[in-house]
Amino acid sequence: MTDAEARYNVLFLCTGNSARSIMAEAILNRKGRPTFTAYSAGSHPAETVRPEALRQLAAAHLSTEGLRSKSWDEFAQPGAPQMQFVFTVCDNAASEVCPIWPGQPMTAHWGVPDPAAVDGTPEEIEKAFRDAFMILDRRINLFLCLPLANLDKLATKKEIDSIGRQ
Repeated sequence: MTDAEARYNVLFLCTGNSARSIMAEAILNRKGRPTFTAYSAGSHPAETVRPEALRQLAAAHLSTEGLRSKSWDEFAQPGAPQMQFVFTVCDNAASEVCPIWPGQPMTAHWGVPDPAAVDGTPEEIEKAFRDAFMILDRRINLFLCLPLANLDKLATKKEIDSIGRQ
């Protein structure tokens, strides 16, 4: 498969799947198409997606259609898309025991401060969501610059891990 033909599925994980992982899914689905398809899930999904996350996506002119909080169990079931990459974006999800992902995808932790945990004025809360969005956007831009098809698995793992420290 050439670089032009390569297709990769990416799963972003967070405990609640209501903000950071949702924003990462939307960013990568916009910036990474047609090479990447992004999904998101949580170990303990929230009832709804945070409205602040949806507002941040709308402000960036990213589609919010179809975004929903869902369990990571959906992606461990037979018939689920096979992932090539699984990224945790919160510290809680990174320390949890994840399901066994078919195909042994490359995994990395891209910890991002939880904007939903900010307790402050509406402006402070909006800033926390904007900051989380900007961190994810920057990391996804760096990820998209990697020549994935040309790197061996170990080298790619090191590059992806380094993005999480950006």
